[in-house]
Amino acid sequence: MSYAQPTELEQALELLSKGQWDILAGGTDFYPALGENKPTGDILDITAIKSLRDVTEKTDHWRLGALTTWSDVIELALPECFDALKAAAREVGSRQIQNRATIAGNLCNASPAADGVPPLLVLDAEVELSGAHGARQMPLSEFISGNRKTALAGEELLTAIIIPRTSATGVSAFNKLGSRRYLVISIIMTAVRLLKGPLGEVMTASVSVGACSAVAQRLPILEKALIGQPFDRTLADRVLDEHLTGLTPIDDIRGPGEYRLKAAKESIKRAVISCVEGK
Repeated sequence: MSYAQPTELEQALELLSKGQWDILAGGTDFYPALGENKPTGDILDITAIKSLRDVTEKTDHWRLGALTTWSDVIELALPECFDALKAAAREVGSRQIQNRATIAGNLCNASPAADGVPPLLVLDAEVELSGAHGARQMPLSEFISGNRKTALAGEELLTAIIIPRTSATGVSAFNKLGSRRYLVISIIMTAVRLLKGPLGEVMTASVSVGACSAVAQRLPILEKALIGQPFDRTLADRVLDEHLTGLTPIDDIRGPGEYRLKAAKESIKRAVISCVEGK
């Protein structure tokens, strides 16, 4: 077993181009997955690459470095449209986990119940994937392809999450249902982002649901139905069963699929009300 802790991104990418490595960032998924076993593969510890923790505001986008922790997200001064992401950050494990766990690790883990995915989906987030031969960007909605499956190639690192400026508008809210209030895997979670128009109408709407299918999903039928409607509490009444088409919840130890669908509808309504009331 080999262990490497590069301080520059280029060094890490060079190592990845020459062999198979297990990536260690926050370690909050890496170590629990081992159980009582010791690591057996080569470990690439990227925690010393300071550039991967930068959060920058550009003319046309926000850029969150891969090593940005959930505590960083909570403490950063970000626009209201990021409120759903901040709320999700507060739901990621304990405070100690939030201090260590990274936003990129949450995405690469690709759990259907990953709290960070729905709020990033409503922001039209993209991921930056870097390798020794360059970088590429792709929508988050295409990056996660299934339960524990991503488009990340073996020689690549997820180096940043990109939020387009055109989507960094409006207000947002996040709602999570679990078997208890804290330290729990989601039964269902939803994120909503709404932009109010000049006449008091919904100008744009983005809605996503997690833990209700193998991959968290946007709900384009519902989004279309909300646009043009009054930006007030009655907007929640526009959320109908037919808008949940495409969700495929399973029965598991945390809850049956039928319950998840009902919970998703109610959770969306609550998130919508939180947006319009500024809560």
